[in-house]
Amino acid sequence: MRMRKKKNLDTRMAHCSHWLVQAPEDHKGRWRELMVQRTDCPLYLEIGCGKGRFTVETAAAVPDALFIALERVADAMVIAMERARAQRLSSLFFLDEDASRLPELFSLQEVDRIYINFCDPWPSNKHARRRLTHTSFLSIYWQLLKPGGEIHFKTDNQDLFEYSLFQFPKEGFALRDVTRNLHGQEVCGVMTDYEEKFHSEGLPINHCVAVKTEKNS
Repeated sequence: MRMRKKKNLDTRMAHCSHWLVQAPEDHKGRWRELMVQRTDCPLYLEIGCGKGRFTVETAAAVPDALFIALERVADAMVIAMERARAQRLSSLFFLDEDASRLPELFSLQEVDRIYINFCDPWPSNKHARRRLTHTSFLSIYWQLLKPGGEIHFKTDNQDLFEYSLFQFPKEGFALRDVTRNLHGQEVCGVMTDYEEKFHSEGLPINHCVAVKTEKNS
């Protein structure tokens, strides 16, 4: 669903400019320098943060980790940045970037964890390469993650989930914590805005963790 254009978007973005990283390629290999007091911190990357509820609440709960969130829709990202600003978070920053550019922005084995929450399923086979769990993207993530690094993946789309479970092992990821009803017994972890809506409607949430291992030769 296309978001409605936000009023005063430029002004609102300017008020949150501290949280938006300009020229992110200049930080490649040294992102942790943004964490002035702890440059050995974990680096967590979220691809497609949307309005940022998950991003902000997770960053607030883990203040010793550096969070970098990608989002291409400015009308969504401005809400995420306003949420970060309201909590005065110093460990969370945003990028107006596409996932295909990640190798230009991050060094090999620089990232500890990647979050992919409720991405576009691109159901048509002709658009399969646009899925964020297509092997072309998984190959990028594998290069950027440290040994043992993780991808935390959530989706309401059953077809995308089953597809993704098949793709992860192809690119050197071992699967764990696979569930097709994450909140079946009780709410587990921080929800996104979409996730809360889906859960309230009784829709099951699929979740897995993909752990970087050695690729098969």
